[in-house]
Amino acid sequence: MSRHSPIRTGDQALVREINLSLIMNYLREHAPVSRAALAEMTGLNKTTVSSLVRELIDYHFVHEVGLDTAGVGRPAVLLELNPAAGHIVSVDIGVDYISVIRANFAAEVVWRHRESIRHSSRDAIITRLLNLICEAARPEGNEGPLLGVAVGVPGLVDESNGTLLFAPNLGWRDVPMRAIVQEVCTAPVFVDNEANMAALGEYYFGSAQGCDDVLYISVEVGLGGAIVRNGVLFKGRTGFAGEFGHMTLKPDGELCNCGNRGCWETLVSQSAVFRSIRRAIESGRSSILTEMLNGDLDRLTIPHVVEAARQGDPVTLDVLNQVGHYLGIGIASLVNALNPELVVFGGMLSLAADFLLPAVEEEMKHRALKWNAEAVRVVLARHGSDACVMGGVATVWQAILSQPANMAPRMG
Repeated sequence: MSRHSPIRTGDQALVREINLSLIMNYLREHAPVSRAALAEMTGLNKTTVSSLVRELIDYHFVHEVGLDTAGVGRPAVLLELNPAAGHIVSVDIGVDYISVIRANFAAEVVWRHRESIRHSSRDAIITRLLNLICEAARPEGNEGPLLGVAVGVPGLVDESNGTLLFAPNLGWRDVPMRAIVQEVCTAPVFVDNEANMAALGEYYFGSAQGCDDVLYISVEVGLGGAIVRNGVLFKGRTGFAGEFGHMTLKPDGELCNCGNRGCWETLVSQSAVFRSIRRAIESGRSSILTEMLNGDLDRLTIPHVVEAARQGDPVTLDVLNQVGHYLGIGIASLVNALNPELVVFGGMLSLAADFLLPAVEEEMKHRALKWNAEAVRVVLARHGSDACVMGGVATVWQAILSQPANMAPRMG
């Protein structure tokens, strides 16, 4: 027997599901448009389009927004996706923070909260996570029902059951995240690697809109990544593609939390920046960071690093230059391997992009094949530290666009 899922035959329900998705996606890209325009765009007949639109209006995913008076004859009623169709809760569990947003169906953030979880236990973090989800899921005014909850985590996720298998920088293993979150809400729950979610968010709502082949690099406490092709995340055979942070760049380098030595993230990450700065200061080099932090380098953050670099601190500038070169080496290697149209650089370390990207560009010139380098652009994530939570919104959004009938909230 084949290990692949059996091919689903094109029964009437499947055809209708595909056509509903087609209408939703055309509205996403071209709204406001009329029913007649949708029929022309999709190739479906007008009766079918009217029936599909009526169903989507019943689900509250689509609404009428006025008349098109530009044409000849009777004005046509215009349609668009309905921002008040419902709300989405999205969570980013970082190594030292939780970030939560609530967004409407137009992906507009209407509520947000972010707090530190540094030095908190796993149980305390999960308890706080559930409390914040419950708080975020309480809508104010006419925001509609809860459409879905997305949770981004810094580790490997078993997509089949939403279990966080391994998060090396948190020290977590085998945490049934979807089941835990599902205990406090009845809406669909999605769990994925934070870089996967962030990449999807940049594809739908950020710097990667309109790009077919996207490489996303996220640098926080660790380094992660993702590949988006034609709007679909490339997951690999077991679902764990994109763990670029654990490529070996320096075989005899620092011990990584994954157990290997010399992983890319031991050279390019918040941790790598902080470690190099501490070592430079401990070796006797002078830095304004010592004064800024009253000698307490445990309080060091990336915004501190960026401020010191802007003031011309030699230690900080040297460290960022070195990290930038290693970032460029890794990106050039991935560009040679994947030949993307766009590289999006996100995560907390992207705040220091002004001091990192010159070194990245230098390494790209020397190490990427000329034809690959000419075909790619390196840009910053539009949503910065919000990339993952916006990606969670995109994850739920994509599920609704793909299967609107299945994702429609059940009323009553």
